Amino acid sequence: MRRYGLILAGGQGERLGHVRKADLRIGGIRLIERVAARFSALETPILVSIAQEQHLALDGAIPLPDALPTRSGPMAGIYAALDYLGEEVDEQSVLIVAAVDTPFLPENYVARLTEPLAAGHTAAFARWNGTDYPTNAAFRIAEVRNHLRALPMDSRPNGPKSLLAALGAAPVEWSDSSGENPFANCNTLEELIFLGRRARDAAK
Repeated sequence: MRRYGLILAGGQGERLGHVRKADLRIGGIRLIERVAARFSALETPILVSIAQEQHLALDGAIPLPDALPTRSGPMAGIYAALDYLGEEVDEQSVLIVAAVDTPFLPENYVARLTEPLAAGHTAAFARWNGTDYPTNAAFRIAEVRNHLRALPMDSRPNGPKSLLAALGAAPVEWSDSSGENPFANCNTLEELIFLGRRARDAAK
């Protein structure tokens, strides 16, 4: 099973004053570096979806500008990754996706999220305490591509949630091993402050 990692970093950070989330720091470490650390064991370069005209600063990573004009949001990054990977991936290759604003991803993120795929599922997604996180997911690349090709262009999913539902994706529940939400993200200033405090508490 060849594994590819994709960080979704193309958001505009509107509720944070249009800042680039990837460069925000939690515990003194940029968000993109925190997420990239969970992909460090992959045998392939990390893919990072970015907005058009955006600059990427992550050593060794491959920037993938969001496709325009018909694709937007997290799906733009997933489509860009599928386009980039092309036809050369084998039937067993998988794409593991993570949102850039999830600084506390568990150390076993890749291993646990790909377990359902090894068992035959087409896709899987993260869940904590009953809450789903569709931007933290894994897909069998060839099967997802075939699924999308079978759909008319105007019927293709606009978001990861609908794509995962169509694929019959398996949830991977982390509340059994994580007392705090490992997929907590920061869309507002209040959430950013909270996650900063969490990082400081963890460092004590």
